[in-house]
Amino acid sequence: MSRRSVRRGTALALSALLLPVLAACGGSDEKKETGDKGAKADQKGSDSLVIYSGRNEKLISPLIEKLEKATGTDVQVRYGDSAELGAQLLEEGKRAKAGLFFSQDAGVLGALSDAGMLAQLPQKSLDKVDAAFRGGDRDWVGVSGRSRVIAYNPDKLGNEKVPDSVHELTAPKWKGKIGYAPTNASFQAFVTGMRVLEGEDATLKWLKGLKANGKTYAKNGAVLDAVDSGEVSLGLINHYYWYEKVAELGEGKVKAKIHFLPGGDPGALINAAGVGILKDGGQGEAAQKAVDYLLSAEAQTYFAQETKEYPLASGVTNTVKGLPALDSLDAPKIDLGKLESLQETLTLLQKAGMV
Repeated sequence: MSRRSVRRGTALALSALLLPVLAACGGSDEKKETGDKGAKADQKGSDSLVIYSGRNEKLISPLIEKLEKATGTDVQVRYGDSAELGAQLLEEGKRAKAGLFFSQDAGVLGALSDAGMLAQLPQKSLDKVDAAFRGGDRDWVGVSGRSRVIAYNPDKLGNEKVPDSVHELTAPKWKGKIGYAPTNASFQAFVTGMRVLEGEDATLKWLKGLKANGKTYAKNGAVLDAVDSGEVSLGLINHYYWYEKVAELGEGKVKAKIHFLPGGDPGALINAAGVGILKDGGQGEAAQKAVDYLLSAEAQTYFAQETKEYPLASGVTNTVKGLPALDSLDAPKIDLGKLESLQETLTLLQKAGMV
């Protein structure tokens, strides 16, 4: 049996496991707005495209409209949670009536790649993005990035220094002072990264220590609000939640601050939202136009300005005041495609009593 066949079998088994677990756990901070706008996929030609999107409809529908105008493509979108949509595609296989998968999380793209469902992308598309943010099999590419950070309330810290590692969060002095969202997709991706970097035993020990010290919340936004109000001193979130809050309220109105972790700490994971073309979707030409558009200056600027994420295509820099340059961050060295091992992470979270 070939390596690809083994990987495909593993991915299909993963899809069967993920659907009931994800339903129980929740998922992304991005509101789950499942809408089936792709029902007419089999009636559409090469100038039409069905996208399965794990990105929030409110967040990217303006960008989809821009994509349609720029490419002359009639786009239909099915929105939902990235992991659930990925599991659905794995279940459907060649029967899937979609041309492009737009995932909030690189790990789900890794699962589809392992199953052999994604088409290889042209080198000219791949070359626009650093190798750290694209698939090792050349079949998916990141379009925007987000860094994990520690949010903190200066008034609650007293003489304590903001930790430079998530490993410090298990110290007794932080008991009852840390907020985190264990059912959130970005937290689970970070834990998956820790598993890949440090192993199962070390990660489980850390999770138990965090649980002993922490307070749980449903979403990153709720964690940030708790830090801002002083309900907790520290919180684990993605960077853009703070920048969005500041943009909405004004920096002087936000008590919380954020700390980018140094030293390649697992808590400094930079994850990517990305896209892959479904190999058997029959919409390759239209899907490739969409990929090229999402890597264009117009789309990348949209991510920088509207979502406060990092643009990943070369030639476009972030425009958010005070946001450190992407290449200045000291993220852990990890193959983002390996973040697909979500089932193992969910098992650890269950062992730790978090979900």
